[in-house]
Amino acid sequence: MAENTPAGSTTDGAITVGQPVAQPTDARVSAAASFDVADFPVPNGREEEWRFTPLERLRGLHDGTAEATGALRVEVTAPEAVTVETVDRTDPRLGKAGKPVDRVAAQAYSSFEKASVISIPKETVLTEPVRISVHGEGGTSYGHQVIEVGAFAEAVVVLDHTGDAVVAANVEYQIGDGAKLTVVSVQDWDDTAVHAAQHTALVGRDASFKSVVVTFGGDLVRLHPRVVYGAPGGEAELFGLYFTDKGQHQEHRLFIDHDTPHCRSNVAYKGALQGQDAHAVWIGDVLIRATAEGTDTYELNRNLVLTDGARVDSVPNLEIETGEIVGAGHASATGRFEDEQLFYLMSRGIPADEARRLVVRGFFGELVQQIGLPDLEERLMAKIDAELKASV
Repeated sequence: MAENTPAGSTTDGAITVGQPVAQPTDARVSAAASFDVADFPVPNGREEEWRFTPLERLRGLHDGTAEATGALRVEVTAPEAVTVETVDRTDPRLGKAGKPVDRVAAQAYSSFEKASVISIPKETVLTEPVRISVHGEGGTSYGHQVIEVGAFAEAVVVLDHTGDAVVAANVEYQIGDGAKLTVVSVQDWDDTAVHAAQHTALVGRDASFKSVVVTFGGDLVRLHPRVVYGAPGGEAELFGLYFTDKGQHQEHRLFIDHDTPHCRSNVAYKGALQGQDAHAVWIGDVLIRATAEGTDTYELNRNLVLTDGARVDSVPNLEIETGEIVGAGHASATGRFEDEQLFYLMSRGIPADEARRLVVRGFFGELVQQIGLPDLEERLMAKIDAELKASV
């Protein structure tokens, strides 16, 4: 049911019980989740969860040879009601959202010295976002961050990555009952940076979680967003956009674990690629377990190939273990510019380069609007324009 979609191809459809389904990359086909790096074998690139990743470009994050020699400058700007703490490894709030699911995430958990914990008190509705700036200053670093949202609180958090570094990290989102959390994670690294991270959200009863992942920079970026539900009624929306340039490897591996009744999830990721050896990978894994009656889920991936020499691997996976669901489906498509769109704009006096820019802005526009912060939306659209101009 899941397949790699070459340029110009499309897969759409809802999966019903009884059809053959692809196996998601959870513990069923890989090592069990663990905080201990020794529980994960060193990957060789033939494993399902590593077969798209150029291991040599991870700079030793995957095999234990990358010693912590660098520094990350973390700065947090938050409204007065928010508590910002730097804690050591013994803090009981660390690891509550979930365990690492691959060797790099386990290495990060085993190697960090201090973690940042940002807490929004219960019933607090923030009118300004929490902004977390993570700036790489060279070398190899390991990080850990926890965003803790109390019951019935509402918050927007912006996690902004810049600079040059080799980074492995875990980020936890702990969302209390009835709470609402929106997180925007921007990867705007220098071209030589390497970033591998697991983002794990634990969604409480009747809580809402929205994630917007935006990836531009870096030599290699490999992100693993995960969602688990702590009680019925939870809702998760995972949006993402990525612009993969010449020689870059950008990989987004999502896993939504529906193990709780009456929860919802919606995924929409879009990417654009240009330049020789630009490589984007999107893996969308959704598992509806036998206990998760009343689940409603859908996932979508769209890719726009702007030049020759770029490659996309898009793999939606959906497994259903119960027939008592509201709905489940997926769609994946990869293609080039439609000549008709460009012809329509050019026939009305719009130059070719400007027409191309308008098509790409329209392609990404609906996802950028999910952010809800005008200053950040303008910055990201300007970045998209700059990427397009660089290719002309």
